[in-house]
Amino acid sequence: MATVTKQASERNHFDHTPYGNVVALRYTIKTIETGAVVGGNSSAPLDVGDVLNVPQLPAGLRMFDHHVIVKTPMTAGVTASLGFAYMDGVDDASVPQDNDYFGAALNMDTAARLRSTTPNASVTLPKPAYLTLTMGGAKNVKAAEVEVVILAIAEGRK
Repeated sequence: MATVTKQASERNHFDHTPYGNVVALRYTIKTIETGAVVGGNSSAPLDVGDVLNVPQLPAGLRMFDHHVIVKTPMTAGVTASLGFAYMDGVDDASVPQDNDYFGAALNMDTAARLRSTTPNASVTLPKPAYLTLTMGGAKNVKAAEVEVVILAIAEGRK
């Protein structure tokens, strides 16, 4: 009977430390009474079809789970898809941009903690990307707060 030993992966440690490399990236999205994004480059309220780009998901991030925490709900009927788009605007064939990678039609009008709704396998970003929130259902016309936590493994750039 043989004994087989698998070679250790250098990707299992971040910065060559033995402490691991799992990260939780937290993004907070707040809107004011009119529905406009705090810190956004527009004073218009988030409307159906609008895409909110939230920087930055770094290159080399292997995303495997997320939490969406709707702390202060948006206007009744507001839904959103949560995904990613490359900051340079150029798609990558090995890991295509996906506007609903983390979930589609997420209810943003009720205080809740939402988890993954898509069966996507984990992917490693080859380059920096925006976390994207694509609005649907209705226009947001009130103050709201949503927290998104991306759980990932920091594998570094390839």
